[in-house]
Amino acid sequence: MTSQGWSQHRAAVDRLLTSYAAIAPDQPVRLAKRTSNLFRPRDARLTPGLDVSGLAGVIDVDPVSQTAEVQGMCTYEDLVAATLPYGLIPFVVPQLRTITLGGAVTGLGIEATSFRNGLPHESVLEMDILTGAGEIVTARPEGDTADLFAAFPNSYGSLGYATRLRISLEPVPNAVRLRHLRFDDPAQLAKAVAEIAGSARWEGERVDGLDGVAFSPDELYLTLARWEEAGPNEPRSDYTGSEIYYASLQHQERDLLSVHDYLWRWDTDWFWCSGAFGLHNPRIRRLWPRRYRRSDVYHRLVAWERRYGVVDRLDRWRGRPQRERVIQDVEVPVDRLAEFLTWFDDAVGMRPVWLCPLRLRNGSAGEQRPWPTYPLDPGVTYVNVGFWGTVPVGPDAADAPRNRAIEARLQELGGHKSLYSEAFYDRDTFDRLYDGDHLAAVKERYDPEARLTSLYDKAVRRQ
Repeated sequence: MTSQGWSQHRAAVDRLLTSYAAIAPDQPVRLAKRTSNLFRPRDARLTPGLDVSGLAGVIDVDPVSQTAEVQGMCTYEDLVAATLPYGLIPFVVPQLRTITLGGAVTGLGIEATSFRNGLPHESVLEMDILTGAGEIVTARPEGDTADLFAAFPNSYGSLGYATRLRISLEPVPNAVRLRHLRFDDPAQLAKAVAEIAGSARWEGERVDGLDGVAFSPDELYLTLARWEEAGPNEPRSDYTGSEIYYASLQHQERDLLSVHDYLWRWDTDWFWCSGAFGLHNPRIRRLWPRRYRRSDVYHRLVAWERRYGVVDRLDRWRGRPQRERVIQDVEVPVDRLAEFLTWFDDAVGMRPVWLCPLRLRNGSAGEQRPWPTYPLDPGVTYVNVGFWGTVPVGPDAADAPRNRAIEARLQELGGHKSLYSEAFYDRDTFDRLYDGDHLAAVKERYDPEARLTSLYDKAVRRQ
């Protein structure tokens, strides 16, 4: 955008502030936003919300400084569309198109570059935040607002909503070359992850992106990605049509994708969750319009099903045990990964699962944790384990026994879980894991009237 983009942005912020002023003092302040990538059931009561309708774009891209000015509700799909023509992408591009930049920063985002680039908030240079007090505060890593800047990641709107973010960008060529490595046990895979995370190389080849899939206890894969300028006539795979990306890991060792298709390789089939809609059946896939093979479409279908309980009714009719939804992303230290996966196979039994290594981008071992609300240790390699589905439990399903067991096991292994889905911690445990005392102090400063719902109330009490 040109300078007109800034004018439009200022007008959108004015509308946002006007909508804030229209919310009664006894009403909670929340977004007037119908779509979401969250998997937490939310209070469906209709109350006035913040008008963020004009805050979903890219204000400016500066290819010289390799930075972008981005509105908080801008999706990564639109952000990449604006930066990629300059040969630039965000340092971390979460794998689903409609995740917003503001959502990834106030929540958590992760992708295959996270083993070297950390999490999305680590490439933020500054951000404007609408606080609970109804003020636009510019938060920076240093200075008077450094407390808000540091506590904002993983605060999920409990400290405010980002209206503008200035972020650093990374140069990329035109293609991504992939190598899929198979491992027979999780300990071997964990050893490889630790080696690659420390050197960004494997067998002499540079590694720019790293993630993987565990299909079974003895069939696990790491995908090594390398940015590369490919020739115009080199064939590139396309996983938006009849072929399914995750299935390719099991059938070919090498692959080549455009940068655009690599970034969205998981979105077409929502990893593998599109199978729940029959899309792994070639006949159904041919009939399903390509434009609707997207994670946001599947998410809306799941939300509809959860609202009406269709699957639960069918299970009862068929005499099947009630199922528990186990939808989580967790971070496990790499030296405990094999232990967690072995336990997970026995206790939960859900496969496949996604594996995505990460390290904080800045900081060395032994330094103070820089992001208190999601306190990962600098210098430590973690592996995100993502699992999304249901498991048969029986009459105890409503008590979430599998989810509670996962939370307990994570604590034993020194891990964490993100809060986009359901959480079941008691208040003392939650505050210990997510630095509740510090978060409360920052919230008191920027939201003295408690207009914004607290993180515990959002994540656990589902308010």
